[in-house]
Amino acid sequence: MSSVLQGFTKSLAMTFVSEIGDKTFFAAAILAMRYPRRLVLAGCVSALIVMTILSATVGWAAPNLISRKWTHHITTLLFFGFGLWSLWDGFKEGGGGSEELAEVEAELDSDMKANGKTAKDKTEDENKKQKRPFLTQFFSPIFLKAFSINFFGEFGDKSQLATIGLAADENPFGVVLGGVVAQLVCTTAAVIGGKSLASQISERIVALSGGMLFIIFGIQSFLTSVEA
Repeated sequence: MSSVLQGFTKSLAMTFVSEIGDKTFFAAAILAMRYPRRLVLAGCVSALIVMTILSATVGWAAPNLISRKWTHHITTLLFFGFGLWSLWDGFKEGGGGSEELAEVEAELDSDMKANGKTAKDKTEDENKKQKRPFLTQFFSPIFLKAFSINFFGEFGDKSQLATIGLAADENPFGVVLGGVVAQLVCTTAAVIGGKSLASQISERIVALSGGMLFIIFGIQSFLTSVEA
């Protein structure tokens, strides 16, 4: 039970500081301003849950491919590496999240122009689909767009790699549960708060907080290996 709780708390804290102010967070906030919020939230959360489960599964399988001792050492190095990386990003960042928010918004705008439809047109199309059965609504272009942006946006991300490392060292069920809860909280905040909330987030504070958290996890993991 303690192992599940430890995996849950570590994953919850790590995922929360990694996702607040992340590119997928900004994408969810912008999409929620243009499309029905429930479809955006459903698409974003579904993608992040699937990615969390996949990442934890890879981490869980890793000790079966190489020794647990080596997976523990690799996880320790990952924590220190991500910690230093985040701290470096934090010292380089400006005070707010407006730059990355503008970057994500520009990417979404260019994608929308490439598809040849305005947000208003897509919203009107989606409103017509409200009359369809409940389940078929989740196969709408908006749901799929939110899902794909968040799913592929997480590939190679620090949070994904850290989840793999954490699941290799902690109880994978606790890691998945903590990650899912954190993703749900962050994405819901982005969808409800929208662009106004996203623009108020300080990337520097988030990066520095995440860096310190990764360093703490790295020290704890190192001390665990020394005691063993």
